[in-house]
Amino acid sequence: MTAEKAEELGYQPYARWVCGAEAAVDPSIMGIAPAYAIPIALERAGLKLGDMDVVECNEAFAAQNLAVIKELEKQTGEKVVMDRWNPLGGAIAFGHANGASGARCALFAMKQLERTGGRYGLFSACCGGGQGVVSIIENLKK
Repeated sequence: MTAEKAEELGYQPYARWVCGAEAAVDPSIMGIAPAYAIPIALERAGLKLGDMDVVECNEAFAAQNLAVIKELEKQTGEKVVMDRWNPLGGAIAFGHANGASGARCALFAMKQLERTGGRYGLFSACCGGGQGVVSIIENLKK
């Protein structure tokens, strides 16, 4: 929804979508593609991983997130701040909502930014066929 339409309807937006990115790897390496999509989005936004106050990375299983973190640190040259990574728990804790994983990650990122007063959040997921997607948002509820 545009800012103008939200204002017309009396809605207060939670966040602004900054940018997104996608990447793909060999499908036999399931789950790792977010580690390649995240740096693309960060570059598009002119931001660094350390600028992210919350990162929601949907996981199919626990080891997948560990692999994404390890590869992401190689790709960005930055250390992941673990207190900001799935701070409330991920899909293992809350469920892997069929067809709604992205919506859950987006909502959790927005609410965590609101709770902490953080500015930027990132949410990502791996997809079938070796794909990974990511979006960066900015908190407007500060």
